Amino acid sequence: MRRRNTRGWSTATRYSIASAVVITALALTLIALLVPVDKFGSRANAATAAAPAPADDDGLGTVSTAFGPLTAADRDFVRKVRLAGLWELPAGRQAQQRGSRPAIRTAGDHLVDGHTELDRQAIQVGQALGIDLPNQPSAQQQDWLGQMNRAKGDEYERLFAQLLRRAHGKVFSLVAAIRNQTRNSMVRALATSANSTVLDHITVLEATGLVDFDGLSDNVPPTK
Repeated sequence: MRRRNTRGWSTATRYSIASAVVITALALTLIALLVPVDKFGSRANAATAAAPAPADDDGLGTVSTAFGPLTAADRDFVRKVRLAGLWELPAGRQAQQRGSRPAIRTAGDHLVDGHTELDRQAIQVGQALGIDLPNQPSAQQQDWLGQMNRAKGDEYERLFAQLLRRAHGKVFSLVAAIRNQTRNSMVRALATSANSTVLDHITVLEATGLVDFDGLSDNVPPTK
């Protein structure tokens, strides 16, 4: 029955139906193409938001060295490793002396050991590559040390664990980015050491049981 009806259709009718089918197929294809693009765009925005903050540009550009090209991001990373040691070493020594919990004293031991070695490497890299390095903590780091100096007892231990864990979490993505992107062998070796050290410090700080993970966000004051 259907075959007889189809044969009975005029050429114009069959042409109209075929055109409608083609148009519908094109419309469905366009929808299918647009949906993934929108989803991928959202993922790209999320990835951008999660990326580490851009490095401070010292205006020197990329410099050729015997160990490979040295970029502004490379120099910024070496300076940040040095800065980390300038406040985390005193923080670790303080935890060794003031911690009442064994886990706090253990975290202090790891901070002192790890940053003593990283600081030595950062200075060595800075000298070899001609990078000027800081000699005192930043204003923010000095404020963190001041907060811990003023805190007492349980408040001190919780503040120590929270401030140090938060700082290590923020630098972790930077270390990974430099390790992945740098073309300078000395900077790459420093990033490799820093990656292991930062992960170790994150682990021992979390082992204290005092880290408030909800308070690690930039939108939440770390002293709560």
